[in-house]
Amino acid sequence: MSAPPTFARPRASRFERLASWSQRRRWWAVALWVIALALVSTAARAAGSAYHNDYSLPGTQSQQALDTLERHAPGQAGAAVQIVMQDPQGMRAPGTKQRVTAMLGEVAHLPHVAGVHGPYNGPGAISRDGMIAYATVTLDGRAETIPATDVRTLIATARDAAGDGLRVELGGDAIRGAEQKPGGTAEGVGLLAAFVILALLFGSLLAASVPIVIAVFAVGSSVGLVVLASHAATVANYTAPLMILVGLGVGIDYALLLFSRYRGELLRGADRQHAARTALDTAGRTVLFAGCTVIIALLGLVALGLGSLQGVAVAVAVTVLVTMLGALTLLPALLAIMGGRIERAVHRRARRGRRADGARWARWSGLVQRRPWPMLLAAVAVMLALAAPALGMRLGFADAGNDARSTTSRQAYDLLAKGFGPGFSSPLIVVADGGRQAAGAMHHALASTAGVAAVTPPAVSPDGKITTVIAFPGSKPQDRATEDLVTRLRTTVLPPLAHQTGARIMVGGTAAATADFADAVASRLPLFIAVVIGLSALLLLVVFRSLLIPLKAALLNVLSVGAALGVITLVFQHGVLGGALGIEPGPIEAFVPVMIFAIAFGLSMDYEVFLLARMHEVWERTRDPHVAIREGMATTGRVVTAAAAIMVVVFASFLLDPSRMLQQFGLGLAVAVLLDALVIRCLIVPAAMSLLGTRAWWLPAGIGRRLPRVALEGRHPTDPWRDQQAPQPVPELN
Repeated sequence: MSAPPTFARPRASRFERLASWSQRRRWWAVALWVIALALVSTAARAAGSAYHNDYSLPGTQSQQALDTLERHAPGQAGAAVQIVMQDPQGMRAPGTKQRVTAMLGEVAHLPHVAGVHGPYNGPGAISRDGMIAYATVTLDGRAETIPATDVRTLIATARDAAGDGLRVELGGDAIRGAEQKPGGTAEGVGLLAAFVILALLFGSLLAASVPIVIAVFAVGSSVGLVVLASHAATVANYTAPLMILVGLGVGIDYALLLFSRYRGELLRGADRQHAARTALDTAGRTVLFAGCTVIIALLGLVALGLGSLQGVAVAVAVTVLVTMLGALTLLPALLAIMGGRIERAVHRRARRGRRADGARWARWSGLVQRRPWPMLLAAVAVMLALAAPALGMRLGFADAGNDARSTTSRQAYDLLAKGFGPGFSSPLIVVADGGRQAAGAMHHALASTAGVAAVTPPAVSPDGKITTVIAFPGSKPQDRATEDLVTRLRTTVLPPLAHQTGARIMVGGTAAATADFADAVASRLPLFIAVVIGLSALLLLVVFRSLLIPLKAALLNVLSVGAALGVITLVFQHGVLGGALGIEPGPIEAFVPVMIFAIAFGLSMDYEVFLLARMHEVWERTRDPHVAIREGMATTGRVVTAAAAIMVVVFASFLLDPSRMLQQFGLGLAVAVLLDALVIRCLIVPAAMSLLGTRAWWLPAGIGRRLPRVALEGRHPTDPWRDQQAPQPVPELN
């Protein structure tokens, strides 16, 4: 009788060695993360943030107009605040005039106030009925550079004059920024909802806390790093909440994928140490490659060349990187510390039931495989229907007309529109660089242009080199008519005048800058999409050694992002369900679509890699595509659904944030993940993989020889050493 074969234990992989180190040095691993978080948080708290929004677009007319004003008339380049007043007795009534004049005198002596132009200093500042007037307060810097405390002092000083029929409201970008309510509620709601889902999933509060702890450590460290980096680089003030939004979702997601594999290995009979090493060597690789796709998608924003987005993209990419490192190093340490209690909870939960969960997902996969064409066509039709509204998306920036009606900025906006016309809150600033001879002709040309409601007299800079005329559109700042007016002035009205006078004439102002930013994003979007899809597809090509899988993944991810953009267009632009959510209709923030594309595309790749990794594992073992689809769905269906549910509640909780931009991010990402998990992973992927069959894993031999080999599943499933360590697999989540 022959002796049984003996096997030499293969050399441990890097992931297994990392898991072993974290287990042996578990207290050191935890201590290092605690120390890192404490040091970074303390330093960030001591240094404070220096966030700065940079919306400059070098080369555009609006930026050239602003730069010209800053060089020749810096007093006109600073931010402006409108103090809007209404009195039923008339703004020229002696008592009202006296109170307004006294109030403006106090305002003139406040910090950062460069000048005050009152309603009684010239014509045009009092409405025709005499009941509404405004004063212009010029600040000594841009709105984002003025401290919020000084702006609030300005608001309080002006509004103290109200009473006895006099109403005082204030408008302007600085006022809107100072009125912005702090967030924090959304993050807390998201964390609580995620914890509840994890507790229901694992049946243990201790097990549910592990992914939450990892996410908090990773996000806290990342935010501290970005706060410090804001002193050396341009970081937008909305970066931190966006980092928290993505970091919480991704951190819990990655920890859940690793923990679910660890749990599955325990149920197969492996000991805690072996289960952790196997989880890191399999799901850990998936987390690494999935995280890389998110980082690649985010860094693709650099290709846009928009300074306001590059800092945000790098900051969120750093958050994903730190989160990924936290999942790969902190999770094994926590499992080693709490492993005994967690293992008992896992086996207790498994004994109580839910053993048929994997079988249900297998039956669902079989149903889709039996009718792939109807399932595929119906699902794609739904996704295309949701994506259709995105074709009519209008990019721009929310103004005071989108603010809550209770804010003073919205009240000032409405009063100005009532007294002076809908376009009064966002005038066009037309700058002529080249002498006074263009002043009269420019004023006449603007006054006679259709769509211009009023024009101010030409103002010459102190050095006499430039002339400025302010034109007030007859339409709202966000109307298409205002955008068309900017285009018409730049292409038809002003170029002949510039040619005749030899002056360089530029159209600036908020409305013009918004149009320029939207045009810049739209023109560079194809390059951005090509870079992100190309790099992500290349990564999938190397990992799965297939030509069709990267193509399918790219198409499906674009489909889910398109559907998400369609939904936010319906809600935020067209007002569908907006009333129930307290959302005013308006444009989609110009940088939201590209950020949603980058983040949602990367997150969609997470689930793609996780699901296909399990299918590929079975395919390598059986070479049966249908078995690979069925077992891949059976072992990943529940964890993907749970991970998606957590991300959806975390992202959707940001609808509670007062920022319209974060509301758009939250809704868009929540819809993208929801559709990706329910429609794409449950219907389209199994149907498409069934139709492709063995062709799904096809790779020309010539390409295969040139590609590096990357093991995504760690040790091969049929590895004899591994077979000695654990019994045959059972469904991972029971």
